[in-house]
Amino acid sequence: MTRPKWAARMPFGPLRIFATGVAMGIADVVPGVSGGTMAFILGIYEYLLNAIKSFNLDVVKLLLQFKFKAVLEQVPWQFLLVLLVGIGSAVFTLAHVVSWLLVHQTILLFAFFFGLILASILAIGATVRWSATTIVALIIGTAVAYLIVGLVPLDMPNDPLTLLLSGMVAIMAMILPGISGSFILLILGQYEFALNAVKTLDVVSIMALGTGAVIGIMGFARVLSWLLKHYHQATVALLVGFMIGSLRKIWPWKETVMTMIDRHGVEVPLLQHNVLPDFSSPQFFAAVALCVLGFFIVTLIDHLQSKSNPVLRLVGRNRRKADVMAAD
Repeated sequence: MTRPKWAARMPFGPLRIFATGVAMGIADVVPGVSGGTMAFILGIYEYLLNAIKSFNLDVVKLLLQFKFKAVLEQVPWQFLLVLLVGIGSAVFTLAHVVSWLLVHQTILLFAFFFGLILASILAIGATVRWSATTIVALIIGTAVAYLIVGLVPLDMPNDPLTLLLSGMVAIMAMILPGISGSFILLILGQYEFALNAVKTLDVVSIMALGTGAVIGIMGFARVLSWLLKHYHQATVALLVGFMIGSLRKIWPWKETVMTMIDRHGVEVPLLQHNVLPDFSSPQFFAAVALCVLGFFIVTLIDHLQSKSNPVLRLVGRNRRKADVMAAD
């Protein structure tokens, strides 16, 4: 059995893959931010989908025949291993930190990610050939994400079967730029339980979620890969729309208009509205600074990768015009 051409060479260095995994892990812990967004803007998205697709029936047959060497020749295991180590490192080491920030510094945390996603929208949107079809796809993606992130969280049980099904649904969102797998878990009433399971190393719950995630990602990665292959421009526009719609969820300033008591006796927000900030507060300026920092980080990373970031190109053109005018 010959090795797939796309898997013959890993096009990214281990450090870049690990850093991308860390970024994906951090994003996946925060409800409203998608790890798929990080993979998308850091340039590994389509390769990641192909790597997931490599786990097919042939690989299963080889595993059942204990032909492990042949399996390693069929899948880009180095890429996936380093990426998973990065994701796992972020999730297991930062779950406590992010959990604390979500409770005590929500505005600052969401402001940083708002800047990340805003820069991602501009960077990826600039690569789309805009037409009637891609504009419609953008509108559909925006509307779908906007509606999803506005859903009211459910109060569901935490048994292994529910966790397995929740993992399947969440992983589909997790690899979609713009729609957060963590937020899907939040809607399904599983987010707090899953975060505590990671912090307390609840093996049964983690295994149930993980099994669901594996099942979900195997099927959904194939759907996304097929769409990107046959309808690349429209699919990218749809994904950009998902990111635009998700901004509703991570707008930093919110007003809680309705709460509920969950089964653990904890009061949690049930319905929130986005509001304008207090422009005179010190926290507002700190949030803006973090938003700008997030925007700059993504813009710089994209430019180093593509050499054609739209924001830096615009800045460069304006600087050249200013130099010409000064010379005259």
